[in-house]
Amino acid sequence: MDELTSLTLAQARTGLAKKDFTAVELADAHLAAMERARALNAYVLETPERASAMAKAADARIAKGTAGPLEGIPLAIKDLFATENVRTTACSKILGDFSPAYESSVTENLWRDGAVLLGKTNNDEFAMGSSNETSAFGPVISPWRRKGSNTPLVPGGSSGGSAAAVAANLALGATGTDTGGSIRQPASFTGIVGIKPTYGRCSRWGTVAFASSLDQAGPFARTVRDTAILMRSMAGYDEKDATSVDTPVPDYEAAVGKSIKGMRIGIPKQYRIDGMPAEIETLWQQGGAWLKAAGAELVEVSLPHTKYALPAYYIVAPAEASSNLARYDGVRYGLRVPGQDVNGMYEKTRAEGFGPEVRRRIMIGTYVLSAGYYDAYYLRAQQVRTLIKKDFEDCFNAGVDAMLTPATPSAAFGIGEKGKADPVEMYLNDVFTVTVNMAGLPGIAVPAGVDGQGLPLGLQLIGRPFDEEALFSLAHVIEKAAGTFHPKSWW
Repeated sequence: MDELTSLTLAQARTGLAKKDFTAVELADAHLAAMERARALNAYVLETPERASAMAKAADARIAKGTAGPLEGIPLAIKDLFATENVRTTACSKILGDFSPAYESSVTENLWRDGAVLLGKTNNDEFAMGSSNETSAFGPVISPWRRKGSNTPLVPGGSSGGSAAAVAANLALGATGTDTGGSIRQPASFTGIVGIKPTYGRCSRWGTVAFASSLDQAGPFARTVRDTAILMRSMAGYDEKDATSVDTPVPDYEAAVGKSIKGMRIGIPKQYRIDGMPAEIETLWQQGGAWLKAAGAELVEVSLPHTKYALPAYYIVAPAEASSNLARYDGVRYGLRVPGQDVNGMYEKTRAEGFGPEVRRRIMIGTYVLSAGYYDAYYLRAQQVRTLIKKDFEDCFNAGVDAMLTPATPSAAFGIGEKGKADPVEMYLNDVFTVTVNMAGLPGIAVPAGVDGQGLPLGLQLIGRPFDEEALFSLAHVIEKAAGTFHPKSWW
């Protein structure tokens, strides 16, 4: 059974087509692995009956010769995506046992192509966090351990459950969302591949909103090819999402292995930050050397407004969260705590339903949107955002095809090690990723090495709008040179 869970998605697709095993056998192997790995807390809801029914239907379509591109492939879905008649909570108490009567557009695309639902994965509450410690279901434990240590590590956030599930062979792929790095950072921490597509490439309809102008869905998988396969199914225009862009979805898998000869890769000098570990700098240089050896040209570029990205992000994102989360009031669905009057009910419901980090961000967001402060904070942050976007545009207009940066400022840290006394310490984890969301660009994290304690480290590639194909080609070069990384099972 273990050999079925250690297959790549592409290998499983081939094996199913050749009838080496059935979709039911593949699903059963993953369900058994999930049961053995509950110590990781990667899943908040397992759906074995749904998985079995979907796998049986997939086997029938394979037998008939009408298989879809993902026929029989077992996937994990972040608990931010609405799944019809399957509990969806955003890992918050305030949604209670909410079971939507509709399917998110992204998951609908996956089921259309034959994928199988294994369950819903843990995430930071309403995707607000960088470590998956703010979930109402408790933290996710990374499948990775430091050399000679049993200290439980974070998998990164907010999509930590999805990343841990893929890294620990509990799913062949998974969905995530990325508002400020919530796909790329956990991918880097767990030694897998994760891509945040261009804003508007994947529909946001039916996905619980955090910050609507920044949120974007994307896939996790253990290889660049697998991620490209998933991305093709997830992407596409959706008339139900006003921010969805009506542009054709290319065959991303075809870009994997394509020559990168002649591509110009920007190395942004502003990403060399104070206090960055020497091993991150070394890895960054090594990544550049691998791309150069494959025929790319490296050029130093300047993104002068990078230093303002983090503070601007932590104004824009909480402001939009404050607005989006106003709908959770205890009236229509989810948790309701009675009060003396309607205002008392609102206050008690929201105080009990939201965790500390969500309450903190709602308060920050409400403050920056309030009369007298709107111009000083929110409007100015949006102006900074325009300048950040222009920095990237200037580089791309000067002939740069993509940029190479570190994905995170460090490897994974221990549960409870950061952010207790000062939340800003946790926010600094997003320093390399938020610029991409602020500019609406695509970014991919690809594992590139390990640190001195044996923990995975990732590199990030940032592309032109809607040029995810270039990122898959470049990431494949790094993957070929660095190899793939797998945690040793301890759970």
